[in-house]
Amino acid sequence: MIRARWTILLAMVLWLGGYGRDRFDNWIDATILPPLGLEMSVEVLDRDGELLRAYTVDDGRWRLALPPDKVDPLYLQMLLAYEDKRFRDHSGVDPRSMLRAVLQAIWNGHVVSGGSTLTMQVARLLEEGTTGEIGGKLRQMRVALALERRLSKDQILQLYLHLAPFGGNLEGVRAASISYFGKEPYRLTPAEAALLVAIPQSPESRRPDRAADRAEAARDRVLARAVAEGVIDADEAEAAKREAVPGLRKPFPALAPHLADRAKSEDPTALSHRLTIDGDLQKALEELAQDAVEGKGEQLQVAILVADHASGEIIASVGSAGYQADQRQGFVDMTQALRSPGSTLKPLVYALAFDEGLAHPETMIDDKPMSFGTYAPQNFDHLYRGTIRLREALQLSLNIPVVQLTEALGPAKLVSAMEKSGMTPVFPGNQPGLAIALGGVGVTLTDMVQLYAAIARGGVVRPLTWRLGGEGEEGQRLISEVAAWEVGDILAGLAPPPGAPSNRLAYKTGTSYGHRDAWAIGFDGEHVIGVWMGRADGTPVPGAFGADVAAPILFQAFNRLKPTLAPKPPAPAATLLVSNAELPLPLQRFRSRSAAFADADAPAVAFPPDGAEVELVAAGLKVKVSGGTAPFTWLADGVPVVVASSEREAMLTLPGTGFVTLSVIDAEGRSDRVQVLLR
Repeated sequence: MIRARWTILLAMVLWLGGYGRDRFDNWIDATILPPLGLEMSVEVLDRDGELLRAYTVDDGRWRLALPPDKVDPLYLQMLLAYEDKRFRDHSGVDPRSMLRAVLQAIWNGHVVSGGSTLTMQVARLLEEGTTGEIGGKLRQMRVALALERRLSKDQILQLYLHLAPFGGNLEGVRAASISYFGKEPYRLTPAEAALLVAIPQSPESRRPDRAADRAEAARDRVLARAVAEGVIDADEAEAAKREAVPGLRKPFPALAPHLADRAKSEDPTALSHRLTIDGDLQKALEELAQDAVEGKGEQLQVAILVADHASGEIIASVGSAGYQADQRQGFVDMTQALRSPGSTLKPLVYALAFDEGLAHPETMIDDKPMSFGTYAPQNFDHLYRGTIRLREALQLSLNIPVVQLTEALGPAKLVSAMEKSGMTPVFPGNQPGLAIALGGVGVTLTDMVQLYAAIARGGVVRPLTWRLGGEGEEGQRLISEVAAWEVGDILAGLAPPPGAPSNRLAYKTGTSYGHRDAWAIGFDGEHVIGVWMGRADGTPVPGAFGADVAAPILFQAFNRLKPTLAPKPPAPAATLLVSNAELPLPLQRFRSRSAAFADADAPAVAFPPDGAEVELVAAGLKVKVSGGTAPFTWLADGVPVVVASSEREAMLTLPGTGFVTLSVIDAEGRSDRVQVLLR
């Protein structure tokens, strides 16, 4: 049987040598090739092009793209030396190799060596055919010859790199290298390269994870051939033989799994997704997240988000402490879940109040029991501090002062600012009220990081992005540069958690009602990091405070990001860096706008009217006030420009054209404001 089989093959070889050439060419040209477009694994890459996560193809196989120039040249040299050393010269079938195989089989009575070329192996793999039957061998030869006429040598080689079987559901050299060695195949040791050459000849019986002894023996035969062909020297081969074959398969990378799923879902036809994620930082913070919940119950969950606030790029996104179906609900991306922000919205309220000319960081405000209609908020600790500076009120995260400021601003102003920052707030009953300032709103961790990123970059919004090359345009101004710096300066004075470095990280913590959410968000001169902790199902976590559980993780995240904090910018030139006693009289003590409006003689901006377009002349802008009690203080975008003027008219020196908010405050702290467009 063997002699008959190989006699037919010998006849085929002789035919290829010159008999029936025209008919043979027509026969090859008429070959219907199997589909050459392979289904490849979808890949998600980090900012440097390193693999974050890959997905199996539909039948569950790992098959990752690998062009020949991305694999170690040593592997290619060993492959061709062992399998097909005349690959670059033959036309798909190597008559010399085939004739040698036939003669050896006839002489020995059994197959000693194969005559298949790499192109014939590709033909078999494309059709998932057999090698033992004569019909299958002839079909492979025909397909191989047709492939050589339609594809380049490198294209055929790439098909082999994608299709070579390596046991189980591993297909292709790259998948095998990642699974067996835990690395990409562009840099392999001689032992690793030889093993990858050896396995496809008998992939199931030579799987290193199941038959290490047979895999090692096959590898050593490849090494011996490599020495004989001059690919490596004998010393290199002996050293390679001492290298142990891997006994276990390694898991494929699965970093940033939630974001990877999101990328794949939003663009399901793309085979490669390049993200802004820093792979090394992502891995470090995923480990930090796992450590953070270790030993703290089976339901506590954590999420961490890191962004470069100058560019808006998200460089790490940890959606949970483990991407798995467990009691923590690890498959849920908690960077996108709606939660109550607790006190972490307070810095925005203070910044808006500074901009409106309602207050200054050194302004005194009352912290005492108050009612706002039917709403009677209390401080978290049920204590009251009396009269206190706004700086201290924010650092202590007091509730009464921030509600006073929110009432003076109006909840609509706060809602508008949240939306302007890029947030999508959700309100209970769609009725925003004063409780917004204390966390009475649904937001996401991504929302909050984007808000703090705007504060960190001087008050200008820039949308966060996670696709590389998808940077958003710099957005509109949310708050003035002065207000942004003042809030950052206040937050940088907050004491760090026990054991954390005193590095003046600007940060704020928050705890939602019922201890359902614990937050810590902070920034330096380059980055902003947000941390959320709680339970994915929203049930309370008794005793969980943002300052106690989330803040330490925030500081650890910064430590893993960089050894030292980047300096924040200096105070803008227009910043009023004075003590309370040196402030304009109306700013020394907070007086609510409702009190001012209750007074019929409250000051009002008589000119320019609200919403007007006004020409800015060289001398400045002329303004007028009616009502109120002199002296008057005028502010532009929260910055005093005329202080303690006894006149009802004033000429304001303004920096330039555009929208500006003008505020006037009288001697009794009553105020009015308008917004105009300067041309």
